[in-house]
Amino acid sequence: MKSNEIKKAALKYFTIHGYEGASLSLIAEEVGMKKQSIYAHFKGKDDLFLQVLRDAKETELSSKLQYFSKVDSKNPEKDLYGFLRLVIDLFQKNEQLKFWLRMSFFPPAHLAKAIEEEVIDIEEKVQTILESKFQDWINANLIVGDAAKTPTFAFLGVVDSIMVELVYVNDEKRLKDKLEASWTVFWRGISLQ
Repeated sequence: MKSNEIKKAALKYFTIHGYEGASLSLIAEEVGMKKQSIYAHFKGKDDLFLQVLRDAKETELSSKLQYFSKVDSKNPEKDLYGFLRLVIDLFQKNEQLKFWLRMSFFPPAHLAKAIEEEVIDIEEKVQTILESKFQDWINANLIVGDAAKTPTFAFLGVVDSIMVELVYVNDEKRLKDKLEASWTVFWRGISLQ
């Protein structure tokens, strides 16, 4: 139980101050323990950081998997636009995912390779799910295309542009405008109409 309290406090400090600005002393103080006691639960700051990061990754992945398990698959327009809205909502409202997003864009230099591996892992899993959905929609003649890879990568490009907006710009109107413009052009490219 104490490990979870430590990770919760660490999430707060890593999200606010980044890796460099978050001290084990402050994290320990937040949970009412001495800094040395953290080492009974974690090997050190890197271990704590990576465990918090992996927890955030699992939260993101499970949210996306849950979304796709519930989609109708007969309405790709609604399902894909809903996914974009989910991405925005997740990263605006969930502290774990704000942390995940920031650290995937701005990793501590000495942990960059480990973080890159986590990012690639989740990207590949989401890509696999999306490719399957796109292939189903192509096979059902609900969207234009021969192979699912092209619309999958195009859609992931839209997702990436939204994520960049979430990381670098804090302007709701700009985010909404970018979402609507990207979505309109993307959907026009794959729709049967």
